[in-house]
Amino acid sequence: MALEKSPYWVQSEDWHTAGEPFRIVDQLPPHTLPEGETVAQRRSTVISTPEHPLDELRKLLCYEPRGHPDMYGGFIVPPDDSGAHFGVLFWHKDGFSTACGHGTIALGYWAISKGIVKIPDNDGSVDVVIDVPSGRVTARLTIQQGKPIHADFINVLSYPLARGVTVRVPSLGGMSVYIDIAFAGAVYATLDAAQLGLKVEPSQHSDFIRLGREIKAELGNRATYSTYDLYGVIFFNEEGEDEGDTHAIKQRSVTVFADGQIDRSPCGSGSCARLALLLAQGRLGASRSKLIHRSIIGTTFEADILEEKSSPKDDGTPACIPCVRGHAGLVGRMNFYIDPADPVYPGFLLR
Repeated sequence: MALEKSPYWVQSEDWHTAGEPFRIVDQLPPHTLPEGETVAQRRSTVISTPEHPLDELRKLLCYEPRGHPDMYGGFIVPPDDSGAHFGVLFWHKDGFSTACGHGTIALGYWAISKGIVKIPDNDGSVDVVIDVPSGRVTARLTIQQGKPIHADFINVLSYPLARGVTVRVPSLGGMSVYIDIAFAGAVYATLDAAQLGLKVEPSQHSDFIRLGREIKAELGNRATYSTYDLYGVIFFNEEGEDEGDTHAIKQRSVTVFADGQIDRSPCGSGSCARLALLLAQGRLGASRSKLIHRSIIGTTFEADILEEKSSPKDDGTPACIPCVRGHAGLVGRMNFYIDPADPVYPGFLLR
């Protein structure tokens, strides 16, 4: 399958959430919508069909010269049923992901700006309900004086999968580190960067990319859960605790996802994975604490637990419905010219 061979235009609206890009395409070119009755089925169709036209469009919008190796975005598709406002297929340079918290926050702002969801007449909140490959999520916008001031990403059920997994790091002389693994719409491996003698700061980004790839490779199938492969590796630093009116744990982290991509935000679904593990450690609980989560560039999400539940693993492990608060901003509206005769079609990557 291939995209039409004559030139055409594709429009997008580009947002960022805490510094992480999110390119939204709500009008797909003809014959690119994947078959399927649900968003999850549509994703499966794309990733299982060689040269699917939507995968080619992903490359066109993510690869240079229209994008870059750390680009991220979403294609708007029909929802699973009338209970959601729309569906979305999340994408990045290596394929289509199952979850994206920063993208959900951006989509909440986008849906309000487009009038897909009506702003309430008075101050309050409004829900933008979105079907994603891992389930149904919500962007809950708080509205003041007719404008959204922040959005709460309410994720699917999140819970630990394994704790204290030993992983060798070949580039560090085979030293061992201890990894915790959690599910939060995607599978994340997390570790305290102090084990590696590293601090989460921009100057160390190349080290985190290298180590993230190594750890992912060393974990292999040990981090596979059901139909989900390991998506990201989260390196975090403890930054103390706030004993003010609301007890808060402060951490700074960087998520290396897919194949060596750095999340500029604190990572929405990754923050949910951290919440699930902190709950299992007894450090957080519903309505009694929160996580102040800083990114590698210093932007912040506030993450909290809305409800405690039991894990579907039925092993006594706690689970939770997590909530991550952030802000998204419009970057620009793009009109991309797609010419199949371009000598660099569909684009290129240098990393």
